[in-house]
Amino acid sequence: MASQVYSPTTAPNPKDSWFMVPSDNLDKIRFGIKVVEVLFSFVAFILEEVVSSCVNCSSLYFFEFVSCTAFLFTLLLLILLSTVLHTRVGITCWPSLDFVYTGVIAVLFLIASIVFASDHSGSAYENIAVVFGFFATVLFTVDLIMFVKTKGFPFKKDGKPEASNGGPAVGPAQPEEEKLNPPPQ
Repeated sequence: MASQVYSPTTAPNPKDSWFMVPSDNLDKIRFGIKVVEVLFSFVAFILEEVVSSCVNCSSLYFFEFVSCTAFLFTLLLLILLSTVLHTRVGITCWPSLDFVYTGVIAVLFLIASIVFASDHSGSAYENIAVVFGFFATVLFTVDLIMFVKTKGFPFKKDGKPEASNGGPAVGPAQPEEEKLNPPPQ
């Protein structure tokens, strides 16, 4: 009897959920891209770590630094943006932070992959690590492009409002032509 009365009207509260995808900061497609970024960065890092000897170790160490940094910080960013934790950190400019971080890591991964590809001993682990480095670079670039397509450029300061819902952009309010209270005579 009680289940017949309460079941149709009882629904879970979506605000009580700790996992928030899609949200204002992260949609489902970019969430999936970020998960694959984390995985590819981790695989590149692990493959680089199993290299037993190197001819010129500076390119290996730079690739290690970039792949480890990309793995750890992208995982942290993914956890923060897909849960309610981002509201407790005190940062209000998440879109700008996400955009800058993704762009910087894409450039660093590209540089590290090119340098490591040009200066390694040619072992199988090194070759596969370079391939995963380039794959991660492509994913970070795709993430950046998807960000701009869905949210626009986060640092736009031209003062012009953007069009919403396909309609024309609405400019700033014009001053009134007629005063509400005429001046006393």
